[in-house]
Amino acid sequence: MRLGQGSAKSESLFQWRSKPRLSRLIVTLALLTSSCATYRPVPLDAPSASLSGSTLALLTRDAATIDRPFLRPVAIDLSRPFTPDAIAVLAVAGNPDLVALRSRADVADAQVFAAGLLPDPTFSLGADKILSGPDAALNILGLTGGLGVNLSQLRTRAVARAKARAEARRVRLDLAWAEWQTAGKARVQAVRIVALERLARLAKESRDSAETILSRTLRAAGRGDILPDQLQGARVAAFDAADRLRVADRDLATARVELVRLLGLPPDVMLRLAAPPIPSAPPATPVLYEIAWRNRTDLQALRAGYAAQEATVRKAVLDQFPNLDLSINGARDTAGNVTLGPSVSLTLPIWNRNRGVIRVEQATRAALKAEYGARLFQVRAEIAAAVETARVLRLQREAILRDLPALERFAAANRAAARRGDLAENTAVTAEQALRDKQLLLAQIERDLAEQMIALELLTGTPRESWAA
Repeated sequence: MRLGQGSAKSESLFQWRSKPRLSRLIVTLALLTSSCATYRPVPLDAPSASLSGSTLALLTRDAATIDRPFLRPVAIDLSRPFTPDAIAVLAVAGNPDLVALRSRADVADAQVFAAGLLPDPTFSLGADKILSGPDAALNILGLTGGLGVNLSQLRTRAVARAKARAEARRVRLDLAWAEWQTAGKARVQAVRIVALERLARLAKESRDSAETILSRTLRAAGRGDILPDQLQGARVAAFDAADRLRVADRDLATARVELVRLLGLPPDVMLRLAAPPIPSAPPATPVLYEIAWRNRTDLQALRAGYAAQEATVRKAVLDQFPNLDLSINGARDTAGNVTLGPSVSLTLPIWNRNRGVIRVEQATRAALKAEYGARLFQVRAEIAAAVETARVLRLQREAILRDLPALERFAAANRAAARRGDLAENTAVTAEQALRDKQLLLAQIERDLAEQMIALELLTGTPRESWAA
């Protein structure tokens, strides 16, 4: 009777003492699981039939607050024509490809976060039930447990973080370079549209003039006043003028579609664009090359990638040393003996010693260095070619500007003589067409010059307003 009472008391005492332990275990598990990430699906959005009409208004709001080292915030008035700077800012803010690249850049930031985390310790637990043998009568459950940590990850943690930071910087710089290139492409399209509108207007005047001459020539040929070869010449001139107008209209439509695509706007949006001023002469090639070396974000991205590879080489060298795992092990055997002690496991660097990885990473570093030198050589050559092309275009423009006043006076004199009846109408129309041809050539040269100067800005990675600084 007493034995039974003692057993009941000991059992209740065991239950009472085990309750706090159980509560602490439950609280610990709850704390550990509360910090765990949870999965939440993010479905893709359904395609929209058309973009909202407020898209352009949202982009103009973003343009006023944009923060980029190569772009200045622009206050855009939708009631006025867009300047090239406004077009560049709108392209950076609304281009869908850039929006996707900015999302990809967040992955690099997440990798920096992951590289800074400490390795989790490992825990092992085992149990052995004796089935037969000398200790079977004891009926003791054998227990083993261990708590360990990988010291090798702690050794290379600083190098891994340095590599992740350099990679994140490279990704951000590549993103900035993509934004700069997209802004430049949008500005080129804007300049091209303004020039093509001017070319289309002149081409239409030329076509109307050629058709007028052709109709008069047809009437004269019907009366037998001119030879057949003169009629054929008028037909060829009218066909060429109409073909130039078709080409100008087609190029203009293509440029408009490309511009709204770069801006991330619906294809039916029509933008009014302001004519850009004629740019001044660029500095010498060595000056522009120095600016490009300092400011081009793609070159900075290459340098950041090289720094990341340097960290990779250093980590490969550190990995040649033995990997060290330290753990604390405890055990209770089936005889009731309890043991506790540390254990160390490592890899013996006898044959491998990570030599293959080290050689691969060193060769990769050498290749990156060679690629960087090749890129610098290409940048210098492209800048020199662009500067020379801009110089030639500027000389051609100056020559046309010198010839234009005389052609304008000649066309005006012929038109006045034709009104008085002192000169044939076709002669006056021919003189006016010669003036338009020169104006068409001037418009093409000014378009090429404006595009070439934008190309120089893209090559230097800096707006030309900052070249003097």
